[in-house]
Amino acid sequence: VGLSVIVPYIGATVVTVPVAAVAYVQWGIGGEFYTVLIAYMILQVIDGNVLVPVIFSEAVNLHPVAIIAAVLVFGGLWGMAGVFFAIPLATMIK
Repeated sequence: VGLSVIVPYIGATVVTVPVAAVAYVQWGIGGEFYTVLIAYMILQVIDGNVLVPVIFSEAVNLHPVAIIAAVLVFGGLWGMAGVFFAIPLATMIK
């Protein structure tokens, strides 16, 4: 899961596959399966949009909103490479 933090959307998608596979083997397609996927989705949203910016903001001494803005701006400009390099670039600009 630690590597999934580097590129948020790809990492979250890749890590969801084993979670869905275990849930499918355990319960099959049904209510419990969808409950696990929804709970995992909620955890990923909270992790990616709240916890990671706060933790990175302490590590690089940037405000969490600046980190989110950097990911959006650099990702919009340069796509996946911009998302990957957003925090180091924002730190350099600061």
